[in-house]
Amino acid sequence: MKKVIGLILAAIVIFAGTFFAFLTVESRPVDASDDQKVFVTVEEGSGASQIAQMLGERGLIRNELAFKLKSKFSGKAGSFQAGAYAVSKSMSTASIIDMIADGRTAAKSFRIIEGQSLDKVASQLAAQDICTEEEFFKEVENGKFDHPFMKYLPKGPTRLEGFLFPDTYTISLEGGAHEAIEAMLSNFDSKVTEEYYEKAKKRGTDIYKIVTTASIVEREASFSEDKPKVASVIYNRIDKDMFLQMDSIIAYIHKEDKVIASYSDIAVESDYNPYKNKGLPPGPICSPGLEAIDAALSPADTKYLFFVNSAKLDGSLTFCENETQFSKAKSDFEKAYADYLKEHPEKSDD
Repeated sequence: MKKVIGLILAAIVIFAGTFFAFLTVESRPVDASDDQKVFVTVEEGSGASQIAQMLGERGLIRNELAFKLKSKFSGKAGSFQAGAYAVSKSMSTASIIDMIADGRTAAKSFRIIEGQSLDKVASQLAAQDICTEEEFFKEVENGKFDHPFMKYLPKGPTRLEGFLFPDTYTISLEGGAHEAIEAMLSNFDSKVTEEYYEKAKKRGTDIYKIVTTASIVEREASFSEDKPKVASVIYNRIDKDMFLQMDSIIAYIHKEDKVIASYSDIAVESDYNPYKNKGLPPGPICSPGLEAIDAALSPADTKYLFFVNSAKLDGSLTFCENETQFSKAKSDFEKAYADYLKEHPEKSDD
């Protein structure tokens, strides 16, 4: 009996030794001298088997079984995180497992702020090496995206204006224009829920016109409390068949940041010109945030028809119901601004 037990123990030792030797050998780097990064994507819900197969097909691990066993024995088989990863043949199986389980994705980030137009987003993405401006606008006009709001959008180079939701984004290192745009559109989709579409319908409009209104609100109002009031001015002027005459729209036409338009500025021939065309412009003029979209759906209940920068010079607005009030508020602002420039002459060229 002792002899049998001894043979069994010896067999176990030999098996264990062989097994761990197999794991040790087959978990080594494929090529310790090759550190060229290969970008791979782990899909949501992927397990050790799927990941091992994907890495094996790319030649990034020596043995798929070794990967699966190593994942199980390390206790990380159920901890793999979705994302894009930079893997090289110089990495061991253990280091690859640790990286994916820890979620150390290979990514690049960018931030879109409220009030940016497509042109500004394009130049920003180009400056951050996400994509070229040409690649960006090609995707804007022709890219295939599947979201509920897409059916409301016009064709053309400004198709997605207003729908690239302001936020901070992270995409894979190999991601380009399509991935960046899809991230922004998906975020819009997650924030602007079905409830928003229903509210728009109750107002007798659609989400595209709501975003168009919100984009003007975003460019005109700096403070949260002013946004519903600006929205009310927009709707009140449209109801009274008045021109909107808002200089943020003129700035959009001229692709400039200034918001105080000159006579030559407002003489421009454009369907967007709010001094020559009544109603909303043909489309959004920037990417509005959720506050502005909420304001466009739920404007303040006012009789305001005008607004002007406040004499406080803090970015707030003064709202008026008639031209007499507006003229006084405008005069107060201009006097306060003139006094400010006297005290700060270095700001006169701003």
